[in-house]
Amino acid sequence: MIIKQLSVFLENKSGRLNEVSQLLGDAGINLSALSVADTSEFGILRLIASDPDKAYQVLKAADFSVKLTDVVCLNSPNVPGALAKALNILSSEEVFIEYLYAFSMDKRSANIVLKPDDIEKCIQVLQKHQLELVKASDLYKI
Repeated sequence: MIIKQLSVFLENKSGRLNEVSQLLGDAGINLSALSVADTSEFGILRLIASDPDKAYQVLKAADFSVKLTDVVCLNSPNVPGALAKALNILSSEEVFIEYLYAFSMDKRSANIVLKPDDIEKCIQVLQKHQLELVKASDLYKI
């Protein structure tokens, strides 16, 4: 249930995001999901890769500042209010979400990558409420 996410520090200059995607593509690593948060000076690229350990080594070898972080992925119906329902459950059980990003591949469901303050508690709460978690092996091969 725990998924390895890479967080990559990017200088806010032209071509840096392209450089990451090129390096990973050349290494045969697919990107399942990604998000970029930026300021005027830098950005943080968060991504789920088909082979997170290899992606980490490739980026480190190219002198990128990168770290691996544990996250979880919730599969949710792709309907209005579904995200709010899941977040209400987590909030009521005192699970704090540091950040999240989501993606959908069809009209039926959406995948929500969550970075909680307590990953084990988050997993327990989601399972207790019978919400569907995505296995790391399934997300890595999307």
